[in-house]
Amino acid sequence: MHNSILIELQYLPSIAFFSNLQGKEKLILEAQEFFEKQTYRNRCHLLSSQQIEILTVPLQGANKKIKTKDIKIDNSQKWNKKHWRSIQTCYGKSPFFEFFADEFKVIYEKNYKFLWDLNMDLLTICLKITGQKLKITESVSYEKNILGNVMDVRSLIHPKKPNYLNQFYKPTAYGQNFGNNFEPNLSVIDLLMNEGPNARNVIRQSIFK
Repeated sequence: MHNSILIELQYLPSIAFFSNLQGKEKLILEAQEFFEKQTYRNRCHLLSSQQIEILTVPLQGANKKIKTKDIKIDNSQKWNKKHWRSIQTCYGKSPFFEFFADEFKVIYEKNYKFLWDLNMDLLTICLKITGQKLKITESVSYEKNILGNVMDVRSLIHPKKPNYLNQFYKPTAYGQNFGNNFEPNLSVIDLLMNEGPNARNVIRQSIFK
């Protein structure tokens, strides 16, 4: 049994991200990788009345070899107002929106320079609400092969690699605002707004054993 997990820092991470943290004592965030486009590092999936809505944080220099921790947000696009409006539209009528809205809203009222700082603050809020207490550290160098008692899931939770999810994530249905069919592995904010304190139970049940 691994007591540590190594993973990239994601934007409003998916439920699979949090289910992977169950039973772990230490969360190691990959800080020395080069930024990878079209991943959950700067995007998340919400559920709207029409379809799955993808929120993407615009970046500067995403086509260049820049470490994830050093990549900057393109704030000229006023993305934060758009994202918060989408969250309000998707979850404003959810059972627990009023309980958690203020904590998230303050994030979207800031102008973050770096994606890393934005993602870290959002992760901190989500960990607090889901009651997951881990020691969080950052990698000090990039290692392709990880030795020791560390579970390496870097880049496995990926919008273009759905088959990998079957190895460590079991979708557990919960009440959602829209649609007739359950949509699995959305951003954890979907789960939080709909289930509140019960979110931690859904996360526990989503571990593939």
